[in-house]
Amino acid sequence: MSFSYISHLECPKCANIYAHHELNQLCECGSPLLVNYCLDELKKDNEIIDKERNDLWRYHKLLPVTDPDHVVTLGEGMTPLLPMPVLGKKLGIANLLMKDEGMIPTGSFKARGSAVGVSKAKELGVTQLAMPTNGNAGAAWSLYSARAGIKPFIVMPLDAPAITRKEVAISGAELILVDGLISDAGKIVASLVKEEDFYDASTLKEPYRVEGKKTMGYEILEQTESHPPDVILYPTGGGVGLIGIYKALKEFRELGLFKGAQLPRLVAVQAEGCAPIVKAWEENKNESEFWENSKTAAFGINVPKAIGDFLVLEAIYETEGCAVAVSEEEISQAQRQIAELEGSFICPEGAAVFAAAKTLREKGWIKADEKVICLNTGQGIKYPDSVTVQPPVLQPGEVMPKE
Repeated sequence: MSFSYISHLECPKCANIYAHHELNQLCECGSPLLVNYCLDELKKDNEIIDKERNDLWRYHKLLPVTDPDHVVTLGEGMTPLLPMPVLGKKLGIANLLMKDEGMIPTGSFKARGSAVGVSKAKELGVTQLAMPTNGNAGAAWSLYSARAGIKPFIVMPLDAPAITRKEVAISGAELILVDGLISDAGKIVASLVKEEDFYDASTLKEPYRVEGKKTMGYEILEQTESHPPDVILYPTGGGVGLIGIYKALKEFRELGLFKGAQLPRLVAVQAEGCAPIVKAWEENKNESEFWENSKTAAFGINVPKAIGDFLVLEAIYETEGCAVAVSEEEISQAQRQIAELEGSFICPEGAAVFAAAKTLREKGWIKADEKVICLNTGQGIKYPDSVTVQPPVLQPGEVMPKE
């Protein structure tokens, strides 16, 4: 039995093949590369899932690290799938659930991509890497890189959440701020990679982050084995999570582990202030256009142009899903409503997903009896500025005034 059944890397655009034991970034045609596995061989294995493990490495046979000694882990994965009955009743969705990625190392789903990406980088002999980030990814890659003995150079926008900046700094990574967007940070990283010997860990410019993110899909299917979801909603910036979930659904289906009649409909959720995927989907296009002057409080999905946009759109089209944009007011209202009704303080990106579920239910796109899973990608406490409070201040000895 192999620890990993990885076969090769393949370009989804031109079908070029690359070796997984060599350092690779984008295909020569400019497309991201995707990891392929020997699924026919894996079918013969008596234990496809290592059920003795209670983290994402239970799927190590479907992950790209070939030597267990190279695994870098902080115990990530196996996050809860929480029923949301009070909110579900209010929205008219009887079977509403939340996959809570806030319950993971570094406080966001980015730990999944960094765990697998850093582990494979370590296996390939990487000693230093560079990446642009809106915050959470940089924090996760910095902390996992510290554990792996890799030196990261992280470039993030000046107005990224302060806590993520501190996570990067305390890990010993080199932190650079840019007074602009993640696209501007990407240009700085590109120059670093060109001028010096850096491994480019930008979104989808290395093939392995998506492999960590896809484990969300595996977990959802394990957690709902007898009744898979009808709809999965995901906050979409770079889109790696949605691409990964779609990849996981297809791999489990090919392995005979998916029990549903059809794949869940995948929904890409964006903010109205930055909605390139939504615009492309509405226009039935296969790629998006750069979104000028993008802005949203859901900072993690403020990505004006995703390099993997065509893969996101493919996932939507192939599952008969859709793309939805929500307003800043709807995001704020959903964040507060979920805390008040269900006791979960979720991030703005996760709140956007619930706002989208409300819209789709009102339009009848989501049916009342469907099983709907909303992905919350991080803890609300990582975005303290997303909530403002003005409680009364009493002096010692004063009593609370009556209304």
